[in-house]
Amino acid sequence: MTPENAEILALEGLGWLAGEEDGIQRFLTQSGIEAAALRDAAGSPETGVAILDFLLGNEDLLLRFCENASLSPKALHLARHRLAKDDIGEA
Repeated sequence: MTPENAEILALEGLGWLAGEEDGIQRFLTQSGIEAAALRDAAGSPETGVAILDFLLGNEDLLLRFCENASLSPKALHLARHRLAKDDIGEA
C-alpha cells in the first residue's frame, strides 16, 4: 500500500460516506468535526486516518463500503496503517 493509494482510499471512503443516507452524519457526530472543516481537511493524513478508523469501527458501514468498492477490509487496515505512519513521519 503506497501513501498515495492510502490517501485515495480514504478519500473514496469519505465520498462513499457522503452518499450514504446517514453515513456522513454519523461520521461528523462521532468525530466532532463540522462539515466545513471536513471539506478543508479532507486530503490530510489525519483526516484520512479518522475516516478509515470510523469505517473500521462501524462494521455495517465497513462491509457495505468494501462491497461497493470491491475491497477487503484488510485493504482499509493497510491504508490506515500507511497513513498513520506518514502522519507521524515514519518511513
